[in-house]
Amino acid sequence: QVQLVESGGGSVQAGGSLRLSCAASKYTYSHNCMGWFRQIPGKEREGVAVIYGGGGGSTYYADSVKGRFTISQGNTKNTVYLQMNSLRPEDTAVYYCATDLTLRRDYCYSGQNLNYWGQGTQVTVSS
Repeated sequence: QVQLVESGGGSVQAGGSLRLSCAASKYTYSHNCMGWFRQIPGKEREGVAVIYGGGGGSTYYADSVKGRFTISQGNTKNTVYLQMNSLRPEDTAVYYCATDLTLRRDYCYSGQNLNYWGQGTQVTVSS
């Protein structure tokens, strides 16, 4: 059973930066999907930045974070990071890390049917 532990959340003023980290408890080399999702109260969960290794590999960013957020993986690919710059109040949410093996890129990007999730870390951006 893979366990994911997120860290790096917190409170920041608009325009500030935070870096989220997610570490898997065991090797996830068989997983081809790993990334960050967020849930804003009253809204559906959305993919924020996700790496998909199937079909040659690709990276997804939500339109709202393009140019501001950057996803990266550690050398062993057991860790994934999210560098968040130019934060806005609308980025306030609980951020989750997730990973799994999936044959569908759209499932990876949306988080649908992913089985391994972290506990979430709160990010609060004040204006």
